[in-house]
Amino acid sequence: MGRRIGNDILLWVLCATLYIFWRLLTQKVAIVQYIVLFAAMMVVWCLLGLLTGRYKHSYKELWFWQEVLIQLVIGGVLMLVVWLVLPSLPYSFSMPAVLWMVGVVMIVDLVASLIKHYYKYALNMTVPVQEIEHRENAVVKNPDMPRSAESLRTVHDAVLSLTTEEDYQMLLERARLDNRRTKVVANRDRFSFLQINDYQYDTLVDMTLLNDAKGINKRFCIVNQKLPDNGHYVCCYRPQDYVKNKILQSYPWGIRYVVYFTWFVFRRVLPRLLLMSRLYYDITRGKKRVLTKTEVLGRLYYCGFEVEDIVPMGHIEYIFARRVKQPYEQEQIKVYGPLIKLPRVSRNEEIVYVYKFRTMHPYAEYIQKYVFDARGGMNIADKSDDDWRITTWGRFMRRYWLDELPMLLNWLKGDMKLVGIRPLSRTMFDTYPKELQQKRTRTKPGLIPPFYIDHPKTFDELYASENKYLDAYFLHPVLTDIRYFFMTVYSILFKRMHSA
Repeated sequence: MGRRIGNDILLWVLCATLYIFWRLLTQKVAIVQYIVLFAAMMVVWCLLGLLTGRYKHSYKELWFWQEVLIQLVIGGVLMLVVWLVLPSLPYSFSMPAVLWMVGVVMIVDLVASLIKHYYKYALNMTVPVQEIEHRENAVVKNPDMPRSAESLRTVHDAVLSLTTEEDYQMLLERARLDNRRTKVVANRDRFSFLQINDYQYDTLVDMTLLNDAKGINKRFCIVNQKLPDNGHYVCCYRPQDYVKNKILQSYPWGIRYVVYFTWFVFRRVLPRLLLMSRLYYDITRGKKRVLTKTEVLGRLYYCGFEVEDIVPMGHIEYIFARRVKQPYEQEQIKVYGPLIKLPRVSRNEEIVYVYKFRTMHPYAEYIQKYVFDARGGMNIADKSDDDWRITTWGRFMRRYWLDELPMLLNWLKGDMKLVGIRPLSRTMFDTYPKELQQKRTRTKPGLIPPFYIDHPKTFDELYASENKYLDAYFLHPVLTDIRYFFMTVYSILFKRMHSA
């Protein structure tokens, strides 16, 4: 309450100062008289705010129209009081001055309220976070029996109303559409899944394109709850690469990249900005969403699934997933802007959040192990070869360390040293030898790692490089960091060393 009253007082002081300064420039006025008048009006404004309950509730608890109504009542009553009292004052004040002050204060206050409430709206503060209920082990309830010919014909017609015969035959074989334990859902509204009894089916086949589905994460969480342990979920989406290739093939060479860039800004960049994500979603009603393979798979893992197979069928990809655990704790709104914070293992195995520019598609952090396993393991750069999670501009930024510039904030905060071993994700850290893990956690990570000096090609060479630096650092901390700093500068300038 005190903070909101203080904001109003500050607003009145600023508006009064501007008005008096303006009057001094145009004509001589009795400054003291106006100061007394405006001070009295400010006191009445604050008292009316207390009486109307304006200061008792934060903007998070009130709707915008409620704040507007309260401000109009306060402004109207204040104007009435001034109009009644002004003629009885010994000094002559111009009514326009009073109108100007009250009008400016109300306009500024309304603009501030609009900004605050839009911020509340953009961050989904009015929408409760989806709670994940703990559940015990569950098994499928339906018996393992084939469908009747009539039931299978109904399923066949439902699938063909949305896709092709070829897709139906693929789903018939892989998803067991001919079994009573399989349920086909073809409704864009996620609440259709709520009508399904818990654990009734072993497999749920979702025929709605995720690009047009409302609330993808909530949809996945509901499916997770409906499936038994190790139950199967089949979903489909149209990948971004298909849309990109279609644009590039539909326009002449001189125009295609202009069209693609415009499309990319409005369909990929704007929806990812913090204060634009929900507005964009509400305007488009969640339709024709642009999705990458990384994002779809990452959302599935985020919601407790494990991907078993991906089957491309024309311009559609079908994903076969299995429920393996409860979803992660859901966030109010998950926005992937250009600046991100990544959890990294630091001194004493504490987790610090390292700032970087985002170089990967959204939800990439949840499928790190999946990519490593699919590509035959990791390399020394903490990513697999041909990592499709990385964006085109991300590869360029990584090559020239541009993505690591925000880590200077970690250095200023004291989370990192200027020179030291690179901060690792938990997945990467757990692959290190135990002895090296213990050494690493005795010191802070650094902005400039020994990686850029020794140029290791294998994990064994990387381990040896870090061991050599750490052993030297524990003996002579300052001298070691100075020596490695200048060796890195030499490596970059004369050996043209790039980021991994």
